[in-house]
Amino acid sequence: MNVLSVERLAKRYGPRQLFKDISFGLEKGQKTAIVARNGTGKSTLLKCIAGLETADEGIISFNKGLRTGYLDQSVHMTATHSLVDEMLDQDDPVTNAIREYEHAIARHVDEETMQRAVNRMTELNAWDHEAHVQVLLHRFGLRDMEQPVNTLSGGQQKRLAMAKVLINAPDVLILDEPTNHLDVHMIEQLEDELSAPNLTLLLVTHDRYFLDNVCDEIIEMEFGEFTRFKGNYSYYVEKKAMLDEVRDATQHHLRGLMRSELEWVRKMPRARGTKSKSRLDAFDRIKADATRDFSRDEVKIDVKTERLGGKVIETRNLTKGFGTVVGGNYKPIVKGFSYSLKRGDRIGIVGPNGIGKSTFLDLLVGKLPPDAGTVSMGDTVILGTFDQRGLQLTDDKRIIDVVRDIAEMIPLNKGKTLTASGLLERFLFDKEQQWQYVSTLSGGEKRRLYLCTVLMKNPNVLILDEPTNDLDIPTLNALEDFLVDLDICLLIVSHDRYFMDKLCTKLLVFEGEGRIKEWVGSYTELRERQKDEAARSKGAKDREEKEVREEKEAKEVKVAKELPAKKKLTYAERLELQKIDKEMPKLEQRKAELLAIMAKGDLDHHAVMERSIELEKTISELDRITDRWLVLSEREGG
Repeated sequence: MNVLSVERLAKRYGPRQLFKDISFGLEKGQKTAIVARNGTGKSTLLKCIAGLETADEGIISFNKGLRTGYLDQSVHMTATHSLVDEMLDQDDPVTNAIREYEHAIARHVDEETMQRAVNRMTELNAWDHEAHVQVLLHRFGLRDMEQPVNTLSGGQQKRLAMAKVLINAPDVLILDEPTNHLDVHMIEQLEDELSAPNLTLLLVTHDRYFLDNVCDEIIEMEFGEFTRFKGNYSYYVEKKAMLDEVRDATQHHLRGLMRSELEWVRKMPRARGTKSKSRLDAFDRIKADATRDFSRDEVKIDVKTERLGGKVIETRNLTKGFGTVVGGNYKPIVKGFSYSLKRGDRIGIVGPNGIGKSTFLDLLVGKLPPDAGTVSMGDTVILGTFDQRGLQLTDDKRIIDVVRDIAEMIPLNKGKTLTASGLLERFLFDKEQQWQYVSTLSGGEKRRLYLCTVLMKNPNVLILDEPTNDLDIPTLNALEDFLVDLDICLLIVSHDRYFMDKLCTKLLVFEGEGRIKEWVGSYTELRERQKDEAARSKGAKDREEKEVREEKEAKEVKVAKELPAKKKLTYAERLELQKIDKEMPKLEQRKAELLAIMAKGDLDHHAVMERSIELEKTISELDRITDRWLVLSEREGG
């Protein structure tokens, strides 16, 4: 069943034609990715399809009754309201009831207010939807419902935006760079979520493993054409290479034919008959096809690197954390870490979002002082740093001036030099575009310009913090090929598994609580090891739970056999049973509230102790009256 049809879509920004005559359709359950260079209009195309921008020409139609969801490439949440308010921002009775219930639990309201919230949830039958909200937030690693959204990290905001898109179970999802700022665990979770068979997906991403694992079709925007490849990214790469060979062979043949026909055109008499006119028209068509430009401008990276000595960067007992030990909210980032970075090292830094990888890089380059320990740098080190924040520029600055502010002439290898304009051309900014303002660039083009400014300083130690975000695949391929052959020291923080596998020979793995371990091998090998260990741990836990359950069941059977013959309930026992029926739900509810409160992790030590004691008493009382209820109910039934 066709769920989306796009017919002859076109969009222009001023003199710049982004795309035109784009037509395609999506079937139910199809997973399609759009691949193209930065600046060709991928994000604008998605926004037009999602209804956030208006196309200049063309028709977009969805099947009736379908729910659609859209995730923007850039997520910037600046509001001060809570995570749960952002997640549940619809104004309807069920959503309002869930929001009030979540606030009641988080804010430790009085019993009467809590009961009203519970009654309202029950009245509207909102418990299933509330459970769905909790499952989504838990799946995306979001725990503190009351945290203001403007205090969330970039990765947390991206996860919240993704959960918010999924909350209404859309039939068609439109995603622009969904893996940006997500750690590997979250990317793998997202891959599982998006692989649902009935979910239709249209996305733009540079993550090549993600494309392989999720998508079953690739659409390429190139040379003004929209070419479809029925397969994942690996299939696309293979078939595209074959297509390029066929195209080159066809053009070679057409050029030969054009030369022979050109001889006839030159010799043709002035008086043109009908047959001659037809042949001349055919020659014009051959000439147009034979002279069509299919050459691709590639990013050409060639910079001079200074010789690097034996000592690069050394840390001795490096320690850094945030918060205060006295208040009980101290968060260690690095604890007693000693390491020596050597010439030729290519090290990836990996770990979950928010664990302190970027802070660690700031410590190494001196942007942050350590709490204890030292960082020392070799005398020959020339640092190049590419961080997540990107270029901090005003939008009224011209592209050429960004580079000229650093240097007019750039030294290359073998004594060659290059002008600022020439360097920009190598990074695919032609002479006309160089005089445009930074504000006209797409997100990916700004990242490419930033990369240009970092590499033109000729570093011999390169520190890259999430360099792959927003870069197109051709630029990533060029950057990888350049870095593979470059004799420099590399430190990379990235969640792009393909990028890390290609460039890094070992990893520093952040495990939390300031612990950092070295792993020699690829990122993919590390993830396989971590998954195996998690599976073994889960298997052992499942076996233990099964043994405990079987032992309990055996005891229950033994007790049942030893019980005397059943007797009818007395009047007092019937009253006791009625009382227990009323008490059990209250105890269950209080148990759930206490578990939710303690799961937030925002209590001080004293409050944790109080809640733990109360929880232990609640569970004990619940077990006691449950056992009594089972005995009385069985006798009543008998």
